[in-house]
Amino acid sequence: MNFGQIVTAMVTPFDERGEIDFAATENLINHLIANGSDSLVISGTTGESPTLTLEEKVALFKFTVQITAGRVPVIAGTGTNGTRESIELTRHAENAGVDGIMLVTPYYNKPCQEGLYQHFKTIADTTALPVMLYNIPGRSAVNMEPETIIRLAEVPNIVTVKEASGNLEAMAAIIDSTPDNFTLYSGDDGLALPVLAIGGAGVVSVSAHVIGNEMQSMIQNFKSGNLQEAAQQHRRLLPIIKEMFSAPNPSPVKAALNLKGVAVGGVRLPILPLPEANLQTLKNVLNLHKATVL
Repeated sequence: MNFGQIVTAMVTPFDERGEIDFAATENLINHLIANGSDSLVISGTTGESPTLTLEEKVALFKFTVQITAGRVPVIAGTGTNGTRESIELTRHAENAGVDGIMLVTPYYNKPCQEGLYQHFKTIADTTALPVMLYNIPGRSAVNMEPETIIRLAEVPNIVTVKEASGNLEAMAAIIDSTPDNFTLYSGDDGLALPVLAIGGAGVVSVSAHVIGNEMQSMIQNFKSGNLQEAAQQHRRLLPIIKEMFSAPNPSPVKAALNLKGVAVGGVRLPILPLPEANLQTLKNVLNLHKATVL
């Protein structure tokens, strides 16, 4: 399964009552497909998965598969910090017709490396779907070592990893020691270009909600050998990427989408709406970027 270069970790739109807004979700899906997204991750952290019920997740899986209608692959976030629960959610995702699943490192319970290996292998063995591993020590409080990822790459349907450790040395080791058909994606928007430079496949992105086409252009320039232009584009995009993480995700990106006329509503507690000071800075950065592009 080829997930492309830009995999967008999609927000979950909510209505004024805090329920999933499926009309807004359809609009968002079409916006993302038209603006640089090669694949979509649904019910990940950016999709506020910790606040979604099982029933909401399954409904979101089914709806997204229906609306994408095969235009782009759909990857369902089915990883939890319980192996059995992850297997159950994966089964629902497979029945919904998704194209792959993303499994995050188990948070809070801090398993050892062998525990991580057994967790991911056990889940992968229950499904025919391609599996994207997700290493994010900053949120899960456990780091999956390169050696563990390299071992897991031997499992036939574990095909890729979203690496959000920020450790380029570890990423290089993973790329160097896994099969050619195993891919690595940056889990940090600001490292998309550096990760490409060491052999990565692309980025699982939050910022692509608002700068997806620009990120695609940067990647195409890099792959075409226009390295100076790609580097300039990277530097121009960094201020927006910085603002996308000026407050807990996905508060800033939801605010940015609402400002751009792509209505996605607010966030669920314990995440708070973007503070007014941050919102003004975000408006200024978006306006400056728009003027620069024009």
